[in-house]
Amino acid sequence: MAKILCVLYPDPVTGYPPVYARDSLPVIDGYPDGQTLPTPSAIDFTPGELLGCVSGELGLRRYLEAQGHELVVTSDKDGPDSVFEKELPDADVVISQPFWPAYLSAERIAKAPKLKLALTAGIGSDHVDLDAAIKAGITVAEVTYCNSISVAEHAVMQILALVRNYLPSHQWVVDGGWNIADSVERAYDLEGLDVGIIAAGRIGQAVLRRLKPFDVRLHYFDTRRLPAEVEEELGLTYHPDVQSLVRAVDIVDIHAPLHPKTYHLFDANLINSMRRGSYIVNTARAEITVQEDIVKALESGQLAGYAGDVWYPQPPAPDHPWRTMPHEAMTPHVSGTTLSAQARYAAGTREILEDFFGGHPIRDEYLIVEGGQLAGTGAKSYTADGSASPGAGT
Repeated sequence: MAKILCVLYPDPVTGYPPVYARDSLPVIDGYPDGQTLPTPSAIDFTPGELLGCVSGELGLRRYLEAQGHELVVTSDKDGPDSVFEKELPDADVVISQPFWPAYLSAERIAKAPKLKLALTAGIGSDHVDLDAAIKAGITVAEVTYCNSISVAEHAVMQILALVRNYLPSHQWVVDGGWNIADSVERAYDLEGLDVGIIAAGRIGQAVLRRLKPFDVRLHYFDTRRLPAEVEEELGLTYHPDVQSLVRAVDIVDIHAPLHPKTYHLFDANLINSMRRGSYIVNTARAEITVQEDIVKALESGQLAGYAGDVWYPQPPAPDHPWRTMPHEAMTPHVSGTTLSAQARYAAGTREILEDFFGGHPIRDEYLIVEGGQLAGTGAKSYTADGSASPGAGT
């Protein structure tokens, strides 16, 4: 039987299980493009439960142990003495989340000769060195679309938070003040601004559709241009490259995957080519930007604000400069792990495991690497060029 090593974020500081704010989740019948929701044979949890932390176990223990498998769940993932490092050598399956990633570097993959499946409970597999996985014959899969709308909603929220100067205004209330002038000195309307989306896939298109009613001018860049009817419906301006887009907009919203072509794309040169007082929202991957260049641009006023929920590494150190840089609206990596999203990605994780252990094909849309090559969604979203994937280091 197999050993499944599952790395999840720690339990709430107030203990598990928590008291839930709501009693149920709405029923979602399908995804906007027609893809079906996860279809495991069964689930051993109630949708709306906290599943993404250690005690939640993605609702997998009863199923896996009934099949005779061993499940090890931990949040201790970093360093040579971590539980993850100690348990990895004889693991057959590693499950991780983008929000608390267990970085599967080439060095770690070399220490795991039994590893056959690296599974992301969520979207985004850049914490796995895809080139090393290809060479080792490891299947890499993720639960595509499970939290795309969750991330899109978060991005729209952060765009509004930055432009309307929401967080500093709220802080005056918390501190007992009523400082209207201080609150509005950096507050603007979103209406009439130019907003640019980098990567108009499922998340990017969802953001575009949610922003259209705000009467903004919408721009986008993607390596594959959208159909003409979609551009016309949403009033989109297409840009042939990122450089063209960032010069034409007031807000840049990033949804590209992290791979060699996007690694450190937003450096000082690109940021300085933007309109002064622009905003960046990044719910994709932190390493698409150069950390120190973001800080300097905020300090100089070249950027009016930066928001997102992705950091590097994750979790960031207490003294990470993004915690204290001016005009930021950062959150922990939470956009894709709402209780609503957890129900979907936990079910999708079980579906993938059922297919894997049953010898059935894993859905093509879930696949990133299979059979020694990029596959399925991975072939459309990632590149593998013989060098370590950015973000895959320990």
